[in-house]
Amino acid sequence: MPRSYFIVALSIVIVLITGFSRVANPPQAEISNGIITAKLYLPDHENGYYRATRFDWSGVISSLAYKGHQYFGQWYDNYDPLINDAIMGPVEDFSPLGYEEAKVGGVFVKIGVGALEKIKEEKYRFSHTYNLVNGGEWKVKTYQKRVEFRHELIDADGYGYLYTKVVELVDDKPILVLKHTLENIGIQPIKTSVYNHNFFVIDQEMTGPNIKTTFPYKVYLDNSEEKKKVNFNGLGMVSDHTISFSRYFEKGENVYTDALMGFRDLPEDYQFSVMNTKTGAGVKVTGDKALEKIVYWANPRTYCAEPYIRLELDPGETINWKNEYDFFTFEKE
Repeated sequence: MPRSYFIVALSIVIVLITGFSRVANPPQAEISNGIITAKLYLPDHENGYYRATRFDWSGVISSLAYKGHQYFGQWYDNYDPLINDAIMGPVEDFSPLGYEEAKVGGVFVKIGVGALEKIKEEKYRFSHTYNLVNGGEWKVKTYQKRVEFRHELIDADGYGYLYTKVVELVDDKPILVLKHTLENIGIQPIKTSVYNHNFFVIDQEMTGPNIKTTFPYKVYLDNSEEKKKVNFNGLGMVSDHTISFSRYFEKGENVYTDALMGFRDLPEDYQFSVMNTKTGAGVKVTGDKALEKIVYWANPRTYCAEPYIRLELDPGETINWKNEYDFFTFEKE
């Protein structure tokens, strides 16, 4: 083989290997308090595990182990960093800012992502990965028991924010805390809703009779004309304080409702527990803000109560909120 051909071939191989390593080895961190060990993917515009535009890029937890149990993991079949839901862990999604006002070719904003290009379409689609025009600046600090994320976006059509999230393991307790601070540093008011999708995959248990989600109050479905997005259809069951399933899901099946009722307009009603009765592993989730609504969605591999809260900030204002995940074990059924 001529030397020139060999050099070209070697260069191609190096490029392919480098490209593969970028996909296979995105930036990561591991934290532990001696009770819980968690692994996180870190935001990165070039090599990050998640680079789509639906979810906040910070706090992606690929693994969390407690007493031999696993609580998060891959639940989707196909992976690409630009797929909207190719993500793991208790990740958050903010409703877009300035979408309705933006012209085609202009920008709107997703907190924790950046400024995105508006395209010609009937309405915003969370499933679409938009062109990232201004990704802002990410700063990440890792410590033994916590990871601190800081995302700053300046002057995106009048919107600007400083968003920080701290993922922290509490000393001597099986508790994970998500601490958030959002400061409006733009000239436009920020009005958004944010929910946590809580992609639980407890001990890889498939969605079925062994998975239960319980609330400290009675829950029910509002089947009024205003709440038609209900497709539980006997597969998902809402009864008294519990959401459960009548059988294991088949491939392609899912349940969804945005009509879950029963909670009050009080911060103490932001709480629920998810349990795998087959392996005796569970987690209690709490927040410190009043709920706007609760969505529930599940497919064959993950089961997700999605609590929403409302955030409104004038320029110069700051808001803080917190979520706690208290992991526990119990006697198997």
